[in-house]
Amino acid sequence: MSGGGQLKPSNPNSFSPNSSDPTPFHLPSNSFLLFASDQKMDLSLSASDSPLLNDTVDGAVDFQGHPVLRSSSGGWRSASFMIGVEVAERFAYYGIGANLITYLTGPLGQSVATAAESVNIWSGISMLFTLLGAFVADSFFGRYRTILFSSAIYVLGLALLSFSALLPTTTSLLCQNSNEISSCSTAQFQLVLFFVSLYLIGVGQGGHKPCVQAFGADQFDAQHPQEAKSKSSFFNWWFFGVCAGSFVAILVVTYTEENLSWSLGFGIPFIMMVIASVVFVFGKNTYRYSVKKYDKSPFVRIGRVFVSAARNWRASSTFIFYQEESATDLSQQKAGQFRFLNKACIVPNHSNQCGMVCSMSEVEEAKAVLRIFPVWMTVLVFGIVFAQDSTFFTKQGATMDRSILSGFITPAAAIDSFVPLSIVIFITIYDRVFVFIARAFTGIQSGITTLQRIGTGLVISAISMLVASMVERKRLRIAEEQGLVDRPDITIPMSFWWLVPQYTLYGLAEVFTLVGLQEFFYDQCPSDLKSMGLAFYTSVLGMGSILSSLLVSVIDEATGANGQNSWFSDNLNKAHLDYFYLLLSGLSLLAFVGFLFVSTSHVYSR
Repeated sequence: MSGGGQLKPSNPNSFSPNSSDPTPFHLPSNSFLLFASDQKMDLSLSASDSPLLNDTVDGAVDFQGHPVLRSSSGGWRSASFMIGVEVAERFAYYGIGANLITYLTGPLGQSVATAAESVNIWSGISMLFTLLGAFVADSFFGRYRTILFSSAIYVLGLALLSFSALLPTTTSLLCQNSNEISSCSTAQFQLVLFFVSLYLIGVGQGGHKPCVQAFGADQFDAQHPQEAKSKSSFFNWWFFGVCAGSFVAILVVTYTEENLSWSLGFGIPFIMMVIASVVFVFGKNTYRYSVKKYDKSPFVRIGRVFVSAARNWRASSTFIFYQEESATDLSQQKAGQFRFLNKACIVPNHSNQCGMVCSMSEVEEAKAVLRIFPVWMTVLVFGIVFAQDSTFFTKQGATMDRSILSGFITPAAAIDSFVPLSIVIFITIYDRVFVFIARAFTGIQSGITTLQRIGTGLVISAISMLVASMVERKRLRIAEEQGLVDRPDITIPMSFWWLVPQYTLYGLAEVFTLVGLQEFFYDQCPSDLKSMGLAFYTSVLGMGSILSSLLVSVIDEATGANGQNSWFSDNLNKAHLDYFYLLLSGLSLLAFVGFLFVSTSHVYSR
């Protein structure tokens, strides 16, 4: 402290108050920090003499690095910006992804199985990119700047995708039947540009998705009773906004793509992302920016715990080093899970490595991350189920009667809108009715625990796959009765409304499991790893998509050998999606049993 009575940042190089970049800076764990904007602040004033001090939010600053006031920042005011941005981003993502399999099997000429694999791989890798985006945000740039960078990449990918749709495709007659090298080269360039732009969108989505949601949750102070309650509702209304955006996208964009122009259909999401980026920057002065608690990267701290524990696994100890503020937690740690990590706090006999010893708070961070992995593993099957609505559900609906009102034909991908529509309805009922009733019985603020919510969704997803299998079996039977088995070009006289139950159950499962996973991973990750926590959630869907692609590939090879009809034959009237859905239903039940075992032994971090 200087003679003028001012407190200065512990690391003056980590933050510049006049900088336009609100990258979080570091605070000692047992100190507080006040900033002076244009004049010195007299720290001799007590909190009672300065009411504004009572209104500040601990662990957060404003865009310029000043202490942030609760009354003029954060809360639903700022979170609404995040929800609006995510509505536009999901509009863009689902505007591309919902009908992607139709574009691949149509203009690009891929088979059904290959197109499904392509969609699953792209979706999976895009979701896994969230781990990279979260790592960059939590270790280097902070959430705000990561969102800006990823939005720029996102917009670039969408612009290139729209442009690629203007070029000739590989299925054009000119390329197939002509010896003109230039024509085929143009078509090949279109194919390369299409996939490059598609994966640029994946990279942009990878940085955008976990950071926007974590940044939105940061706008609520978990230590404030009313804001803590609002944070639980935030995840519900966040998902509501996501589904509202995807619902509109599926209806508007898919119709535009199939009836007007693929390039225009891809261009609409581009416009929405530009608007979303402008909206996000517009709200920067209302946001709360989190302050990091430690100088070292959270990944370095956690990695050091595992290294130290491994180094000391056979060592006897002379003392256990821990910070004074962690002393009260020591007995709790001994009674907790993963006790072997406590050895990271041990200084071996005759050792001069006291400076390398880990604190108990660092050990608890490592334990918190380790605790979530069993849950992550057991919900991967849900990720496989999640991949089906944009692939086989869509191809299934394409064979059915989709006429509505005087001959209007609904695009097959538009049927997928029943998923977000059901979510919008059920999320409202859940937040306004179910939570209120459940709270009266359980006494839990959120009605039920996050793990109970996830488990309920796993059961519903198994039921949805069972219903899908039954509907598909009926579709195959009608095709056989009408003599249409060898006529895949003829519409089967079975209304697409038969698909509504499986879509509705599918949406209900997401209300429980996906929202539960978001809240669980965000809450259970250490404070400096909130973006990574939400990346763990999206990585479930990413790994599920990749596993779905692998499963489809293996089954296609096994069932299509020796000239037999594959379960995923291009002629769906000879395929057996009913068997595949039944398999997924069984796998979902097995995953639920594993989840029950894991959840009953899980110890919540807080």
